[in-house]
Amino acid sequence: MDARAILDKLVSFPTVSSSSNLDLIDWVEDYLDGHGVRATRVYNDDGTKASLYANVGPEVDGGVVLSGHTDVVPIEGQAWDTDPFTVVERDGKLFGRGTCDMKGFDALALAAVPRALERGVKRPLQIALSYDEEVGCLGAPPMIAQMRQHLPAAAAVVVGEPSMMKAVSGHKGGFGWMIHIHGFEVHSSLMHTGVNAIMEGARLIQWANDLNDEIRARTPTEIAAQFDPPFTTAHTGVIAGGTAHNITAKDCTFGIDFRLVPGDDIAQYRDRLMAKVAEVEAAMQAVVSETRIEIAQRFHVPPLQPEQDGAAERLVRQITGDNGTHVVSYGTEAGQFQEKDYSAIICGPGDIAQAHQPNEFLAVSQLKAGEDFIEKLVDHLAT
Repeated sequence: MDARAILDKLVSFPTVSSSSNLDLIDWVEDYLDGHGVRATRVYNDDGTKASLYANVGPEVDGGVVLSGHTDVVPIEGQAWDTDPFTVVERDGKLFGRGTCDMKGFDALALAAVPRALERGVKRPLQIALSYDEEVGCLGAPPMIAQMRQHLPAAAAVVVGEPSMMKAVSGHKGGFGWMIHIHGFEVHSSLMHTGVNAIMEGARLIQWANDLNDEIRARTPTEIAAQFDPPFTTAHTGVIAGGTAHNITAKDCTFGIDFRLVPGDDIAQYRDRLMAKVAEVEAAMQAVVSETRIEIAQRFHVPPLQPEQDGAAERLVRQITGDNGTHVVSYGTEAGQFQEKDYSAIICGPGDIAQAHQPNEFLAVSQLKAGEDFIEKLVDHLAT
């Protein structure tokens, strides 16, 4: 199967993050087995999802990891012109959920397997496919830990997020907190005797607004200046709570997520958030003692730090001829690989502007550019 045929198959699995990805993993495992390659699964806690990794070629150090994720974002609320889970080619574009982010790269990685075997690579090609990247890169860390323990040490990791096949050497990190405010219900005409969870939550969201204003006013560091925007941000995207307009809200839940430029101290923002939570909670309990605020970390994605003479960057620049400086504000699993002492770089087909959009597409020319990249990479491993 070529990359296009594999892409058709991968897209046909509706691996939205809220669902299992095991049907796709079953297919990939059978595909690899058909080429005599043994794959290893790393399941999530309830066994409904799994990451998968494999070593193609000799069991020696110095290989290259091709890393991608198997999950996609939802299609609900989006107006699609075609079936999102069927690849449709039109006007030089391959439409379908995940074609760009990032089953196109997954297909390229899997199509590289028989080529690597035919060429008799002297250093291995390693495949790493994770789950739940779209909800906080949750599946990669346990997979990476097992790869470190059971596979030969790779010289480089290429994470194939959409970069138009450019060498992206840095990205922001992120961490997110889920906050549940437990208020106290009373009639809103007596709101001073109750605790409105939504209005107390608004104090924390306003704190995030004020923090953004504070950060934006600072002079960016040299690294931060490369990003758009050139500073760390705090964000709330979803909020829920309350039962009626004339009742003080008993519950309010929302998240506060941070996207940090490399070099910013995560602990600083965590500690400031916790201090504000404690302040708001104390004021709530002064009115009704049993009210409280629950806060739990939802995800933590380390930044990808630009490396000094990094092996992954050197390799990708050699293959692509790209000598530009590129960083992105989205997070990826590259930072998690780097955190475990891998040299990591981002390079994959497609434009990130298409990711998560209705009528998501991957340009046919980008898939072809990815095929050329993989062919040169395999040749590199064979010499």
